[in-house]
Amino acid sequence: MLNHQQYAALAEFRRALRGFLAFSETATRQSGVTTQQYQALLAIKAHPNEALLVRELAHEMLLKHNNAVQLVDRLVKAKLVRRETSRDDRRAVVLKPTRLGEQKTAYLAAIHFRELLPRLGQFAHFARLASRMEQVS
Repeated sequence: MLNHQQYAALAEFRRALRGFLAFSETATRQSGVTTQQYQALLAIKAHPNEALLVRELAHEMLLKHNNAVQLVDRLVKAKLVRRETSRDDRRAVVLKPTRLGEQKTAYLAAIHFRELLPRLGQFAHFARLASRMEQVS
């Protein structure tokens, strides 16, 4: 059973998370991409080779394969991503950002990072309470 402090920390965490997500929706919309497109671009950029297979993108974004394909179609149409045939498996499609995709990702990642920094204390406070709760149970 949670105590009052833990309920308050959980509520604070959710409020901070919702605030960050609201910021993200506004920032991405103003930049001309959707939050889902930005999330996909960020997943590609974060991958070691800055390239991702469609199935890896689906996994990263918790999407069904066909939903990931539809997202990729929209990314390609918006000229944010290009498809390339994998060198390792000719049946697989590799996603790489275009120059425009790179620019959008760099800009959005920078402003998201700046927005996240002041919220880290709220997230850290929750993590400390959660770890104490884990040690007790």
